[in-house]
Amino acid sequence: MPKLTGSQVVAQTLKNYGVEYVAGIPGHGIWTLTDAFLEEESQIKFIQVFHEQSAVHLADGYYRVSGKPMAAVTSIGAGASNTVIGMATAFTDSTSLMLITGGPPTHMRGHGLLQELERYTDNDFPKIAEAVSKRHWVATRVEEMPFIMHRAWSSMMTGRPGPVHIEIPMDVQAEAAEVNLHAIEERVPVGKVFPDPAAVAKAAEVLREARRPVMVIGGGVITGEAWNEVLALAELWQIPVVTTWNGKSGFPEDHALFAGSVGQTGTLCGNAMASSADVILAVGCRFTDWSSSSYAKGVTFSIPPGKLIHIDIDPHEIGKNYPVTVGIVSDAKYALGHLVDALNGETVDRTEYLQDLAARQAEWEEKLATRRDSDRFPFTSQRPLGALRKVFPRDTIVVVGSGNTQGAVKQTFPVYQPRTHLTSGGFSSMGWAVPAAIGAKLAAPNQPVVCILGDGDFLMTNQEIAICKTNGIPVVFIIQNNAGYMSIRGGQRKQTSRHIGTEFNTPDGEPYSPDYKALGESFGLRSWRVERPEDLEPILQQALECNEPVLIEVPTDRDAAGPWVPGWWDFPIPEYITDERQDEYWQLRNSEQHL
Repeated sequence: MPKLTGSQVVAQTLKNYGVEYVAGIPGHGIWTLTDAFLEEESQIKFIQVFHEQSAVHLADGYYRVSGKPMAAVTSIGAGASNTVIGMATAFTDSTSLMLITGGPPTHMRGHGLLQELERYTDNDFPKIAEAVSKRHWVATRVEEMPFIMHRAWSSMMTGRPGPVHIEIPMDVQAEAAEVNLHAIEERVPVGKVFPDPAAVAKAAEVLREARRPVMVIGGGVITGEAWNEVLALAELWQIPVVTTWNGKSGFPEDHALFAGSVGQTGTLCGNAMASSADVILAVGCRFTDWSSSSYAKGVTFSIPPGKLIHIDIDPHEIGKNYPVTVGIVSDAKYALGHLVDALNGETVDRTEYLQDLAARQAEWEEKLATRRDSDRFPFTSQRPLGALRKVFPRDTIVVVGSGNTQGAVKQTFPVYQPRTHLTSGGFSSMGWAVPAAIGAKLAAPNQPVVCILGDGDFLMTNQEIAICKTNGIPVVFIIQNNAGYMSIRGGQRKQTSRHIGTEFNTPDGEPYSPDYKALGESFGLRSWRVERPEDLEPILQQALECNEPVLIEVPTDRDAAGPWVPGWWDFPIPEYITDERQDEYWQLRNSEQHL
């Protein structure tokens, strides 16, 4: 058996398992580990980030495009703690990645080692990581490292995906032992989760009786690569399709059966079709409050009286928020494939129903055009998205920040191919988009990648644009600058008719903004600031053609509104607000179906 240090075990195992990139900052707690990536047997490209949170976000974006995991590595203490937001985002959105952090040497635990959390329990960081990891390990001996590595890989790559965390004490990184590295194909369960045939037969029976069925697709369709099966079932059984945040790109949005998105910032068409459905076929979605209008009956869904067929890889999600008529624990791809087989050869006439869909689609398009095609300046949130769709090719990957931009892209920017829309859905993390876009470009070097985000979001992790220069990664960053957290301001105004802490202003009340064009140029990016509406498309065309990292500042009107809000979000009204808002709130809250 070869004699290897703990760090060599990690590096060689990652190399053997096909990991192509590692992102992080090599603090003192992992110096030994990062050194192992320089050795011939385990050379892996190291992406140096400028904040540890971004290392995890970068790996997250990489996985969402490629379906393959990256590793992120950080030091102990502050470096490790900085990863929590990234891990929480990946955990919430079921994204696989491996985080490896250093730990205090085993003989130093509890003695107040530099950066150790030890006031109540020696070396307390693993407790923090536990809440945002699918599983986590703390190594104690070099001999157990091969076992930990294949268990961590198996955990993140089977069942419902998710991030895993391994803490390796500094002495375990440095010490050596005779070990065997394990071939992953001998240690990971083989095969996919197939559906119960009886459940498929029952689901087919329910669909045969449906008059107004709707299919709701979530992130599980993307992860499970079930988009062909979604299309096949939709066309076979003439089922309109709606998407959640992370389900967007699981169905071509120029298809006649695409009804839009659902939820608080869904579309009028999507919510109307879903709320009036007599059968909902949900595939790989969690029915979060945002995607379900906080479960208010008749706003996005009506379950009951509507019947629910729910397909998910994780039994925890089935029946959690709505009662099911049929629950199917399965990989989405195979459950849908079996449903297609069960219904194949049968026909259905939904002419009248699809005419209703077409009318609602036309109504939504008419409403959308008022903002998307507007030349008011500063721009609406939607106008740059319409221009981007005209200029950039169909396979462009859009990576979207949270806030108004997130909702506007969901409603306004059509996507046509799988894995071409990425957003921090369930955790909605600010600061996610910039590093995630860089990870997306690493995963798809031959596709354009555009990062679209508000200025508040950009300021969270703007320093990471430097990675594009240090590694030659051509990402297009579009900053919708409205000098503040305008989605938050809009919510505050709606709830209380006033706002606090949301506008970026000078002491005299004037909007404050950095010079983003100059900022981009200072990092070495080719940069523009759009000064006139007629300059927008030509600048986007130049950005597409130059094949280098670029930054475009798009002035956006503070009051030109973000996305429409056709759904509802349960945000309690303060008791001192005594007007009609209080009555409207309680009327909808009392209609919530999740309980």
